Amino acid sequence: MSDAKRDDDAVKAELKLPITGDKQVDEAVLRWLSWDKNVHTRAELLALVACPHVDELRSRLSGRLTFGTAGLRAPMGAGYNRINDLTVIQATQGLCAYLLKCIPDAGRRGVVVGFDTRGRRESGCSSERLAALTAAVMLSRDVCVHLFSSYVPTPYVPFAVIELGAAAGVMITASHNPKEDNGYKVYWCNGAQIASPHDKGVLKSMEEHLEPWSASCWDVELVHRSPLRSDPLSHVDSRYLDHLASLCFHREINSRCPLKFVHSSFHGVGHVFVRQAFQVFGFPPPIPVPEQKDPDPDFPSVRCPNPEEGESVLKLALLLAEKENARVVLATDPDADRLAVAEMCDRCRWKVFSGNELAALLGWWMLFTWKETHGNPADVQHVYMLATTVSSKILQALAHVEGFHFEETLPGFKWMGNRIHELIESGKTVLFAFEESIGFLCGGLLPDKDGVSTAAVVAEMAAYLHHRKLSLQQQLRNIYQTYGHHVSASSYVICNDATTIHKIFARIRDFDGRGSYPDTCGAVPIIHVRDVTTGYDSSRPDRRSVLPVSRSSHMITFTLDNGVVATLRTSGTEPKIKYYSELCTPPGTSDVGCLEAELRKVTDALVEEFLEPERNKLVRRMV
Repeated sequence: MSDAKRDDDAVKAELKLPITGDKQVDEAVLRWLSWDKNVHTRAELLALVACPHVDELRSRLSGRLTFGTAGLRAPMGAGYNRINDLTVIQATQGLCAYLLKCIPDAGRRGVVVGFDTRGRRESGCSSERLAALTAAVMLSRDVCVHLFSSYVPTPYVPFAVIELGAAAGVMITASHNPKEDNGYKVYWCNGAQIASPHDKGVLKSMEEHLEPWSASCWDVELVHRSPLRSDPLSHVDSRYLDHLASLCFHREINSRCPLKFVHSSFHGVGHVFVRQAFQVFGFPPPIPVPEQKDPDPDFPSVRCPNPEEGESVLKLALLLAEKENARVVLATDPDADRLAVAEMCDRCRWKVFSGNELAALLGWWMLFTWKETHGNPADVQHVYMLATTVSSKILQALAHVEGFHFEETLPGFKWMGNRIHELIESGKTVLFAFEESIGFLCGGLLPDKDGVSTAAVVAEMAAYLHHRKLSLQQQLRNIYQTYGHHVSASSYVICNDATTIHKIFARIRDFDGRGSYPDTCGAVPIIHVRDVTTGYDSSRPDRRSVLPVSRSSHMITFTLDNGVVATLRTSGTEPKIKYYSELCTPPGTSDVGCLEAELRKVTDALVEEFLEPERNKLVRRMV
């Protein structure tokens, strides 16, 4: 008798059959309980069986996680579409089998595994435990594992993959998601997040390796016994800081700078690493927000641990900065791959920079420092900057004037990361890349966003500008005067019903009949439509989008007659429909208020005309 049959019989003896009266649900429950060894998630599922909550059981057991813009991400708990011991083991078995098939020496090169400090006691699914299980699965197949001995920022994993020559990397994190969530982020051997075809290959391999291979896959203590496990923390930390020094250009000014900086790590892993980065750049340590400095998976001081939400979640940091007379606030999200920045205006008023505004500053700064250190202006032909297609076109404006190359990709650093790797491999210099959701990469340190290095770069930029009697805001105005104003807006609506989301986008695609998109927005004519879900682009002679088709999510972009470009897309990590709009003008434009009013009118119409017919099932976040 097989182990699986023996386990099924044991579970059947434990339960009364039929369990729910639904044959498919009953079979899924039996299979789950025969495989799952975590007492917390078993108890959670058995509690649902006892009621029985048939719809909830069907929801949890009928679907599986798929790779979004940042890997697998979901609430922690029992079920195949949740993050838990079993789904992490299944994901790792799929990844392991796929790696061994694609990379002949993957076992020797090994896999880097990192984790943050997330976890829920009731689910028993802490990031540290899930990282140990990830390592155990790899070790059970004699694959070397470089498992960090302590929590690290997400950027350390792709950096370690490149530094150690590993076959792949896994980071257990849900970044800035609510405390109930966790995630499984995969990096390929080039240090970039997996994208097509590897994401589809890993998912297919997962389906072929659902049953846990052996008891070793559940043995979290295996990482302490196996000679194939190593701890890369000290080496990677040292090498990361060595490379970080290449982004520092004005250490002397930094060391004499009178500016004070406040840093919040949002109860995540970031503070100790940002402190190290400041030391490399010659700054005194940033002032920590005491309530948010140390890791805490409950995120007790914030409604949502996402610095992208702006002033409302930065309240403690701003209050501390006012008390300490600090002019700049830096905030990293819980896994320290994103960075928010605020600067004090007059009379304790604060300017919280959007991701697009920070990108204008950082793009200018990276080009400025590159010019300082490169004597031959012709070398700019080998310089590249990148952005996602829903981000501001400010880098494109800089490139048009300054002569470097600009490229855009689909949303998500997995797309930019893979393109960055290709460019660097071909001898090009990547100075900067960003996504509007406060994700930035300065230099070619690694092919993913990095809040730690960006925090130090922003501090140096602020110190240099202060030395020149300029603030960040003043320099931003200078950039827009030189390269053209780029007024943008972005926000989202929350929708927990996948059917409603599909209905919204189906209505847009058949607005005035089959295959007919809307022709106006807020009474402004729409002159072009691009739909990367279907591969359609009305601006192209062949009506085919240049960007890759991405059928796993919805994204439609409208170009309006007044110059506004607006996009609606579904999030790859949360139950959201995001919307973005931007209006660009030539250099020297003075009436910015008029531009903002025009943009606001179109943005409001975008939501009211295209989303709000389903308003009863949407929760709008007000900008």
